[in-house]
Amino acid sequence: MTTAKRDTYTPESLLSVAVQVFNERGYDGTSMEHLSRAAGISKSSIYHHVAGKEELLRRAVSRALDGLFGILDEEHARGGRAVERLEYVVRRMVEVLTAELPYVTLLLRVRGNTGTERWALERRREFDHRVAGLIKAAADDGDVRADVEVRLATRLVFGMINSIVEWYRPDGRGMGEREVSDAVVQLVFSGLRRDQ
Repeated sequence: MTTAKRDTYTPESLLSVAVQVFNERGYDGTSMEHLSRAAGISKSSIYHHVAGKEELLRRAVSRALDGLFGILDEEHARGGRAVERLEYVVRRMVEVLTAELPYVTLLLRVRGNTGTERWALERRREFDHRVAGLIKAAADDGDVRADVEVRLATRLVFGMINSIVEWYRPDGRGMGEREVSDAVVQLVFSGLRRDQ
């Protein structure tokens, strides 16, 4: 990584640099020295804004988690048939993932080695359970296939969406966010919905 020379920096720009370094080196493989070099500032300048790298991690994964949990509070996620709410949530999950790609990538890579990582994993499980509840409700309503076990369907849906962090790069030349979300929704729901 090249060193970014900054005359001024903000907590947000520092967080952005930290997320990039965490994603490149891994959280455990990143030191405060790595962060200070990447940000082009002294370690003491970093400590002026945060207590340490774990606080940066918590801020980063919180941003991803807030985006995901925010979906569940949106109007279309709260009203209507379960299958319609599920389709909305799946589309929005892809949109949040692509809009907050570095932050969600980091969230998906935490392993539970620190208190912050364990907290993030627990919050991820809570989100996953809420989406699984929508899949189950849609199955109970008879709107999704009964021959696919709900836990398996849940894992496959999350597997498809989470894999986006491995290949999606918003460079303006390839597939855009809308095309990705449309494709995921089409593939998931053409396979999940019961034939009418």
